Amino acid sequence: MKLHDCWKQIGTWGDKSCPQLAEAVHCRNCPTYSAAAAQLLDREVDATYLAQSALEIRTVRQTVARDTDSAVVFRIGAEWLALPSHLVHEVGVLRPIHSLPHRRSATVLGIANVRGALLICISLHALLGIDKAPVVTSASRTLVHERLLVVGHEGERLVLPVDEVFGVHRFHAEQLGETPATVAKSTATYTRATLPWRDKTVGLLDEQLLFYSINKSLS
Repeated sequence: MKLHDCWKQIGTWGDKSCPQLAEAVHCRNCPTYSAAAAQLLDREVDATYLAQSALEIRTVRQTVARDTDSAVVFRIGAEWLALPSHLVHEVGVLRPIHSLPHRRSATVLGIANVRGALLICISLHALLGIDKAPVVTSASRTLVHERLLVVGHEGERLVLPVDEVFGVHRFHAEQLGETPATVAKSTATYTRATLPWRDKTVGLLDEQLLFYSINKSLS
């Protein structure tokens, strides 16, 4: 199909000698230009074009699928860990934690006020059996920035105090590795895979097992 592209010859994008320009001002306002656009849209689609478009769509979908995994990386003691990012609702500054009466579990620290909501605080140090790392300081500042992770699972929200938060890390599923034998047994129990991050190995926590143990501590 050949279009009469007068707009490129005597129109707005040509030498502007078209007598219709005096009234239309621009080719976009001309019926000839509109008719050519409709003709172009109504044309039969070439089979080669369809095949190429389908290939591009498949490629984009495959790329998006590989990039959908992400996790929030944080530190507990000397261990770098991660939780799937959909579980982490908020990262906040450390707040006062008020102990609960008649609670003897080291895992349940108490409750904290987060934006007006009283949320139960859970100690990952105690749950995972990780010792607290000493606070490292310099002459000008404290190098450890404790944070609170507000997490949600099956409609319930909890607070997890952590020693440091890196942020969201995106990864490909094929980057996941097995938990090495050098990882402490208590931590390995809750780790379903490992992630390479910077020059470190991050343990990706098993969310189902983690929250099962948390709920058991609360019962």
